[in-house]
Amino acid sequence: MEQQTTPHSVLTTSQLLVTAEAIQTYAELTNDFNPLHVDADFAAKTPMGRQIAHGTMSLCLIFQCIQRNFGGSVLAGVDLDVRFVKPVFIGDTVIAGGEPSAEQPGQWNVWVRGEDGVDRIVGNFRLNDARNANEGERNVGN
Repeated sequence: MEQQTTPHSVLTTSQLLVTAEAIQTYAELTNDFNPLHVDADFAAKTPMGRQIAHGTMSLCLIFQCIQRNFGGSVLAGVDLDVRFVKPVFIGDTVIAGGEPSAEQPGQWNVWVRGEDGVDRIVGNFRLNDARNANEGERNVGN
């Protein structure tokens, strides 16, 4: 497929349907077996009221967006600043995306949102390599 260099107006989105199986697999991969994530009985007795996904599980979607738009090699040079504002529950579908900041040239505003449009993670990133984050390379068709 032909590659084109284009200015980005938005990041290609990435999404995930959160399932109990996905949370268990993520726990095994990261060795993070916090019962809030993997034990339904424990989680039911917490202020959350039920199991939540690992925050980094949803955060990975932002890295996927960056990689899809600028290539994997830029990930080592990403300066990312995020806040986890709402939990992600089993059954939620979350979508990550972003757009260039109107106030800060070279900076991107990023988010992970539920299908309901409510933000779960918000923040921004800047590429710390020679490329300007507003004029990266994009693989058209991916």
